Amino acid sequence: MERDPVEIDPMGEFERELRQAFERRPAPPGLKRRLRERGLLKEPLADGRRKEVRRTAKIDRPLISWQLLAACAALVAVLAGGVQWRHVERVRKAEAAREQVLTALRITSQALVRMNTRLAAHHRATPQD
Repeated sequence: MERDPVEIDPMGEFERELRQAFERRPAPPGLKRRLRERGLLKEPLADGRRKEVRRTAKIDRPLISWQLLAACAALVAVLAGGVQWRHVERVRKAEAAREQVLTALRITSQALVRMNTRLAAHHRATPQD
């Protein structure tokens, strides 16, 4: 059984892609400067040691951010919509039940009218003692 030279070994292909992904590459120019500006990189001191940079990004943010407020507003809107939908469904079902009761009462009324008509006709047909 010879292997077709055109056929690609999937495991070999995966390993090649994995090796390429883990290869060392030089950092893009200006990366250190951008990290220092954001406060994410320790700044070098005159004696060669690194000074700890305090991350103040979280401290500078307001206590409740606008994203949190927007998420809460969306949640409230969804919940209010759900409550409103349930209310509309209840009203719709109540109206359907009301229509069914009215239809049943009309049918019953018609049946009673027919029965009264028959009884009246029967009383008129029978001689009274």
